[in-house]
Amino acid sequence: MKYCVLTSGSKGNCTYIEINNKKYLIDAGTNFLYISNKLKEIDIDIKDIEGIFITHCHDDHTSALKRIIKVVNPIIYITEKTKKELKIDLNNYILLEENNIINNINVKTIKLSHDVADCRGYIFEYNNKSLVYITDTGYINVKYNDYLYNKNAYIIESNHDVEMLMNSSRPYFLKMRILGDEGHISNKDCSYYLKQFVGNETKNIVLAHLSENNNTQELALEEISKNNFKCDINIALQNERTEVFNI
Repeated sequence: MKYCVLTSGSKGNCTYIEINNKKYLIDAGTNFLYISNKLKEIDIDIKDIEGIFITHCHDDHTSALKRIIKVVNPIIYITEKTKKELKIDLNNYILLEENNIINNINVKTIKLSHDVADCRGYIFEYNNKSLVYITDTGYINVKYNDYLYNKNAYIIESNHDVEMLMNSSRPYFLKMRILGDEGHISNKDCSYYLKQFVGNETKNIVLAHLSENNNTQELALEEISKNNFKCDINIALQNERTEVFNI
């Protein structure tokens, strides 16, 4: 199981995953050229992408989707509610349920809390390897804790530092939207959730969807370091890809 976050933040989100020799993307924010170029850097041709897992309909997760569909036409894995809200004509798609088997990969979707009709996190499991992907949520429901516990890798939102956000020039209503149950999880929230999830089998954490204006890499790492996790911790950025991780 391989993965590489190609871009992550309020301007675009896209992650490459390779499982059972199948190549996928999670979301397709930013633009076609950026995604194609970042894939080339890791020796992947965008035309080899077999499917795209969509988390939700916001532009920073879907802005390159039309172009990719036109050029590559991969299978779009999407929930029914998100498909209706997306307003893009899809001719090659599969509607996701809570539990799915895709090319012998166990794919579980978990319902997140964001200001859209539907937003999903993913748990991918294959050959005793596991990867969790969670961004764009105000909170993570405790009912998923057992599913999320002790996975090999987590790509998880660490969006903002609360003090930086509250002292920012953003309008009050926007601050409340970000802090609310349908917004984004903070560094402190992320650290709290990971403390519930991380176990002996956890090898890697990637902190994702960091705010460019209301967070820093240092603050995100400082908060999570309080847990003294015995695993690698990395940061996903807006205009740079991560290394290719292999679990």
